Amino acid sequence: MADWLVSLDRLARERAKAGLTRQLRPRPADDQVVDLAGNDYLGLAGHVAVVDAARRALDRYGLGATGSRLVRGSTDAHAALESELADWLGTAGALVFSSGYLANLAVVRLAATVCDLVVSDAFNHASLIDGCKLSGLPVTVAPHNDPAAVAAILDAHPGRTAAVVTESVFSVDGDLAPLAELHAVTSARGALLIVDDAHALGLLGPTGGGGVVAAGLAGQPDVIVTATLSKSLGGAGGVIAGAEPVIRHLVDTGRTFIYDTAPPPAVVAGVHAAIGLARSAGDRRATLFERGARIAGRLRAAGFPVADPAAGVLSVPAPGPEAAVGWAEDCRDRGVAVGCFRPPSTPDGSSRLRLTVNAGVPEADFARAVDVIVECAP
Repeated sequence: MADWLVSLDRLARERAKAGLTRQLRPRPADDQVVDLAGNDYLGLAGHVAVVDAARRALDRYGLGATGSRLVRGSTDAHAALESELADWLGTAGALVFSSGYLANLAVVRLAATVCDLVVSDAFNHASLIDGCKLSGLPVTVAPHNDPAAVAAILDAHPGRTAAVVTESVFSVDGDLAPLAELHAVTSARGALLIVDDAHALGLLGPTGGGGVVAAGLAGQPDVIVTATLSKSLGGAGGVIAGAEPVIRHLVDTGRTFIYDTAPPPAVVAGVHAAIGLARSAGDRRATLFERGARIAGRLRAAGFPVADPAAGVLSVPAPGPEAAVGWAEDCRDRGVAVGCFRPPSTPDGSSRLRLTVNAGVPEADFARAVDVIVECAP
């Protein structure tokens, strides 16, 4: 075996010894597992109106977009979705990417053209961390959800233009960023605030417009919003929303926009239909928050230190990676899918289950899933 293959094999054994081996688990279309692991928070991925919209677009456009956005990949379906997203998020414009990951790489690279420092929350998603690394800028990691620490970092770099990068609802712990306080810090110091709204879009704000809308920051020229279209909207793709010069710059220079094939029109049309449902889904949002509070209460009663989730993510500590894996597998064996997060998805020594509340799961199934999770706890 070649030396480099030997090295990969050795690294695989080390990961296995540390309980960090991961597995692909293909699921059938008729899977009967209760899903508290995926991100279909509002249960829209299989909604008849969403599927019908995608099916009609599939008949009209075919399977793929056939090119990048600037060649042949932009359709009237893409333009309509971008207009709807800008209206929903309260921004001057919006630009759709093929994934939220690529949108986050693009937005931090954009910041590198106008800023000379990045301040990144310690718990940011891997896509934001990778964007910071690729930006070429000096990066300072700020303590989690600490506006005073961000202010101190910015004050320690007078004369530098900074971009402060955060999530609104954090993807692993599920807690809410203090966006209004962060914006007060950044606006007073001439800094840009970039917010990944992936886990808040569809859930927070009066019509589900996300954490930035809920914080009263929609349309602020010094705030740029990113999100994925694969969570509450049940589809795929990403978006960057902000002032018109932001969108123009991305169209002209955004490498992950220019050099990537556009999202399929059928997916775009399905997401557009999902937004229409999400904007008026107050009942589904109420169900999600009631269920989040209920499962958190059951876990607290069982001795787990968890708070009611800020949106749809509930993080439950596990004694270690092996215990987290065993807990998740025991739940799966009893028909309940839960997320299992271990390093490097979490800080070293901090493994957990991540439960995602789905308002589309039938009530009887959800109640049974809660019982299973508590009964399988290590």
